[in-house]
Amino acid sequence: MELRKDPITKSWVLIGDLEASAPGGPTCPYCPGNDVLVGPPIYQLPFKNRSGAIRVFPHPGPLYRIEGKAERRAEGIYDKMRTVGAHEVIVESPDHDSRISIADEHDIADLLSCWAVRIDDLKKDGRFKYVSVFKNQGMVAGQEIKHPHTELTATPFIPRRILYELRASQEYYERKERCVLCDIERQEEQQGTRVVDISGSYLALCPFASRVPYELWIVPRYHHASFEADLLHRGDSTELAGMLRRCLARLEQVTEAYHLVVHTSPNTHARGEVPGYWSTIHDDYHWHIEIMPIARNLMKSYSIKESYYCSTTPETAAAHLKDLPAGREVAQQQSLGFKY
Repeated sequence: MELRKDPITKSWVLIGDLEASAPGGPTCPYCPGNDVLVGPPIYQLPFKNRSGAIRVFPHPGPLYRIEGKAERRAEGIYDKMRTVGAHEVIVESPDHDSRISIADEHDIADLLSCWAVRIDDLKKDGRFKYVSVFKNQGMVAGQEIKHPHTELTATPFIPRRILYELRASQEYYERKERCVLCDIERQEEQQGTRVVDISGSYLALCPFASRVPYELWIVPRYHHASFEADLLHRGDSTELAGMLRRCLARLEQVTEAYHLVVHTSPNTHARGEVPGYWSTIHDDYHWHIEIMPIARNLMKSYSIKESYYCSTTPETAAAHLKDLPAGREVAQQQSLGFKY
């Protein structure tokens, strides 16, 4: 397995023959008492309000490995490097049938704190330029491990989607001396037509140019570039936990499968040798969470050469989601027929 750079799009691509897959079999290795199947956790965070803990393990079939250096090198006109990084499984709950949409908000707050701690820890390693936290829920979303979990990757490059965001945010700030997501948040709040949920500090919305039906973003109503620094400074993540739970409870009434990605700032310590590298990032970038649903009955939504077609307007999607119940009891009833 190695990383190769496309000389036209400048995106890094993982290329290699198929390696070990996630553990299977009748026994779930992440259920309590089965840790011998996966070894000791890298990190664990006890729940504050009940027994048990969130546990973090190395991924059983990692895309990136922690040992060594990236060793970026040329092959003719091409660039490639080793797949140095980290790939972790964050086991969200001891309960095999749990989901964020039905979990206690204090448990979700602990999970968010765990995400922040792991991002912060891996950003201390100068080899890693970006740390991604993401969740693939449902088989059509690529979920391999059945136990409720999130994944984390630390990479020696910045993913292309994030790089686009960083550059666009920087350009907007250079023109207007304002953060683009702060402007988006204010306008969406004023118009209200694409707002799904709002609290004191957070706004959930269907973005103006949604790529897929029912795409959802959770955006802080205040400015901060770094998810992990923000949450670790605030200490209490219960409000964000409630927003995330309600959004997923609504969304799961539309589809059982989705991708969730935390968009945070890159590791600015990784390129300290470049003068001015992301010099305005604390002013121009704004962390947020993006949720991309996958609905078979709405699969007219697709991407061709990164030109998207979305068969449901964000205004229609927001109105529908806003009208759906968001209580834990509703999501709990739905879980009876939920399939991972």
